[in-house]
Amino acid sequence: MSTRFPFTAVVGQQDLQLALLLNAVAPNIGGVLVRGEKGTAKSTAVRALAALLPQVEVVAGCRFSCDPASPDPTCPDGPHTVAAAEARDARMVELPVGASEDRLVGALDIERALAEGVKAFEPGLLAAANRGILYVDEVNLLHDHLVDVLLDAAAMGASYVEREGVSVRHAARFLLVGTMNPEEGELRPQLLDRFGLTVEVAASREPDQRVEVVRRRLAYDDDPAGFAARWADEESAVRQRIVAARELLPKVRLGDGALKQIAATCAAFEVDGMRADIVMARTATALAAWDGRSDVLAEDVRQAALLALPHRRRRNPFDAPGLDEDKLDQTLEESAGDDDEPDPDGPGGGGGGGQPSPSPEEGPQGGDAGAQPEDGEGGEPQPSAGGAGEQAPARAAEPFRTKALTVPGVGAGAAGRRSRARTERGRTTGALRPRGALTKLHLAATVRAAAPHQRARGRSGPGLVLRRDDLRQAAREGREGNLVLFVVDASGSMAARQRMSAVKGAVLSLLLDAYQRRDKVGLVTFRGTAAEVALPPTSSVDAAAARLESLPTGGRTPLAAGLLKAHDVLRVERLRDPSRRALLVVVTDGRATGGPEPVALAGRAARLFGAESVASVVVDCESGPVRLGLAGRLAEELGGTAVTLDELRADAIAGLVRDVRGTTSRRAA
Repeated sequence: MSTRFPFTAVVGQQDLQLALLLNAVAPNIGGVLVRGEKGTAKSTAVRALAALLPQVEVVAGCRFSCDPASPDPTCPDGPHTVAAAEARDARMVELPVGASEDRLVGALDIERALAEGVKAFEPGLLAAANRGILYVDEVNLLHDHLVDVLLDAAAMGASYVEREGVSVRHAARFLLVGTMNPEEGELRPQLLDRFGLTVEVAASREPDQRVEVVRRRLAYDDDPAGFAARWADEESAVRQRIVAARELLPKVRLGDGALKQIAATCAAFEVDGMRADIVMARTATALAAWDGRSDVLAEDVRQAALLALPHRRRRNPFDAPGLDEDKLDQTLEESAGDDDEPDPDGPGGGGGGGQPSPSPEEGPQGGDAGAQPEDGEGGEPQPSAGGAGEQAPARAAEPFRTKALTVPGVGAGAAGRRSRARTERGRTTGALRPRGALTKLHLAATVRAAAPHQRARGRSGPGLVLRRDDLRQAAREGREGNLVLFVVDASGSMAARQRMSAVKGAVLSLLLDAYQRRDKVGLVTFRGTAAEVALPPTSSVDAAAARLESLPTGGRTPLAAGLLKAHDVLRVERLRDPSRRALLVVVTDGRATGGPEPVALAGRAARLFGAESVASVVVDCESGPVRLGLAGRLAEELGGTAVTLDELRADAIAGLVRDVRGTTSRRAA
């Protein structure tokens, strides 16, 4: 077994270490979500935590880790009447992003069912994680159907398996720890709320600290065992402190004053439901126990809020998580009572539990707090494409709810929530002969195919005699995520601030829809004399929203250049991800200026998409009493449909999906 990097040797991640240790003291806090850029020791710290957890007493031979003091009466390996106990290390079970549902929850033991005719249950990862740690790296990339299973297990503390003739229920109480890089996409709100605490991590900008990180990592790589031995005393001290804090935890007093501060804080930040209040109370109590105190102080409540509320406060999906610490301090001060222990340091004191307070994130120095353009100095956009007449970015109007735009037909792309697709996960729609390796057995169809041949094959025992030709693959249908490529006109004809504000609001609304449906998005803009890829296709919808916010306008309308740039982006993406289908969304008034015959040139560029059957929608931004109808003609050239800004709203967009499907069907015919 490989030697893990010591937990206490991790440099500069005090908040992360504190959140993990508090869950080790009080597992009912509900786990930790670690958000941060790549290469910040997220996975290293989580894997190192398991070595610090005290051993657990389990029923000998039980695959579900039943507690001998109170064994699960419904345990599939039970009943445990006179249970022999054994001590073992706490387990850390890793859930791969690409795991199947059978691997997670367990399933019928196919080998025994077919060979011996015995109906037996093969436990999954939830059973292995019971009374331990369930770790999900890149949890934001986890397939939706696995997220649903995790939600159920985390809520009920048990896993229910009803499939293929198996009906099993077993305990599944685990410490859920997830890590994620927000640049790769956000997490579903339902799963986000299941994590007790959240921590934002980032690499240090201090040269001395970075040097120490490199020094320790190199020393560990050269001699893992020797490096771990040098940190053995520190590891042992933390392990003993966890045990002492667990023993003290039931004796910690959470007074009415602290409870009032917790309730007032949750109300002030408008969190949904009551889970935040409960998690804050448990966290504040654990902080006191970790610090060796039997009373919860205001500093514990403050630290608990910083860990438990950032991912729960009501916000738009594109808003970065976090708390206004000035507002937090004011709320704690206003709600402080005199019926509890006094807080000598005040609500703005350092972090609880003997850990240093989290360093404030470096924010923008002065000026507008909104997203700023990346190019240019002093926040001013460069006029590389716009030239004369360029205007400063207009702020987006309020986004609104839209209905789904779907790509017609049935695809086979990455799991998502937009268009129909053939997937390995989803509802079973039938069975077919496998092409290549068998990935998902359709048991009933396989048995039906083999049954007529048993006598001819000389079957004499309870098991089936199978041949390769008997095997059947389960055909499943679910939903896929698509590539939604926005092509946005940022020319002078769109420059009226009220108009561009409405356009940005519409695009932002579609980005919200893409965020909820797990799509990749890209952004192409055109103005002046050229088009540019403002954002290459990415799963980070936040990045697209930020680029949209900083988009300036002005100059001529090189519509053909924008379409050709989009065509090039889709061509490259087909090579990178051939199974992901695209939806082109062109946001323009249809006008084209600059160069010889700009309208005809734009039409020829549009017909490239029509020839390739790319699903497309033109959002017609033309306004005023005189309308030229150029956007409608562009939609015809694309082989798609046109819709006005008003028709994008949820109550008016219902027919748009039918239009997209109908247009594509007619084009295919």
